[in-house]
Amino acid sequence: MNRRKFLGSTLKAISCVSCAPFYTGALPALVPQQSPSLPPRSSSVQRPQLAITIDDPRLKLEGNLRWPDANSRILKALESRNLRAALFVCGTRVDESEGSRLLSAWDQAGHSICNHSYSHLNYCGATSYADFAVDFLKNEKIIAPYHNKTLLFRYPFLKEGDTADKRDRFRALLAESGYRIGHVTIDASDWYVNERMADRLAKQPNASVQPYRDYLVAHLLDRASFYHQLGIDVLGRDIRHTLLLHYNTLNALVLPDVMAAFETAGWQWIDASLAFQDQAFRLQPKTLPAGESLVWALAAETGRFKDRLRYPGEDGVYEEPKMKALGL
Repeated sequence: MNRRKFLGSTLKAISCVSCAPFYTGALPALVPQQSPSLPPRSSSVQRPQLAITIDDPRLKLEGNLRWPDANSRILKALESRNLRAALFVCGTRVDESEGSRLLSAWDQAGHSICNHSYSHLNYCGATSYADFAVDFLKNEKIIAPYHNKTLLFRYPFLKEGDTADKRDRFRALLAESGYRIGHVTIDASDWYVNERMADRLAKQPNASVQPYRDYLVAHLLDRASFYHQLGIDVLGRDIRHTLLLHYNTLNALVLPDVMAAFETAGWQWIDASLAFQDQAFRLQPKTLPAGESLVWALAAETGRFKDRLRYPGEDGVYEEPKMKALGL
C-alpha cells in the first residue's frame, strides 16, 4: 500500500455507491484514552503543546459527504477552540472554481494557506529536482490570492529527496524563495484509517463510523506519545509539535472527538503559527533518504535510536494487520 494515496482505488471503489445515504447520525460519546507516555500533570506543570496541520484539501470526498459540509465541520471544530491551523494545499485537488471557494473559507477564518506542491509527486522516487521545482512553483498561483498565504512548504508523503543533491538543491530553492519547510513532528496514518472506512462504506453504506473513529483516536494518541518522548530524548526538551491530519471524510466527522481526546490525555492545542516558531523547525537533518517526521529524522541523524525507528516512519502496512484483527 503506497503512503497517502487518497484518490486512487478507494475512490473508484466507492463511486458506485455515491448515491447511497452517508452516515449522518450523532456519534456515540467517546471515552478518551489516556496517552500512556504522559503522566498525570498538576496545574503547575505545563502541558505538551501541539498544533493541527491539515494536508490535501479537496473537492472530492468519500461517500456522499460533500466538500462544503466537510469544510463547515472542520472549520467549526477549529473555531470551537479558537484555533488557527495550517492548511497545506495540493493544487491539483482544488484547481477549479469550487476550489477557490473552499480555500477562501479557510483564509477568511484566519488559517495559514501553505504550499504542498501542485501534483503531489514523490521526491524520493523517479521525480527529478527540475520537475519537482517546477511543480512547486506551479502551485504558487493556487495559493497566491489568499491573504493568509504562508511561506511554508510540505513535501508530499514527507519525502524530501533520495539523494543529497536533490535534497540540498530543493532546500536551497526554498530558502531563495523565502520558504521554510512545514515540518510534521507527529506523523500518523489517519489517511489509511479513512481509506479502510471508505472501503467498508462502499460495501455497507449503513456501517457505523464509530469503530473507525475509536481506532483513529487510539492511533493518533499512540503516535503522539511516541514522537513526544522521542523528541525529548533527541533534543533534551519538550518542543512544540505539529500533528499531521488529512482533509477527508473521517476527520471531518470526528475531529471534535479527536481534539477532546488529546485534551483529556494532557495535551494543549496551540495555533500552527506558534508551533512553527519553535527553533526545532529551523533544523535541517542530513538523513538519506530525507524526510519523515522532523523528530524521526533528527533521531535517525544521531544514529542512537535505531531500535526505535522504522522506515517509513508511518504507513498503512503497520496498521493493516491491527485493523484486520479488529474486523475494520
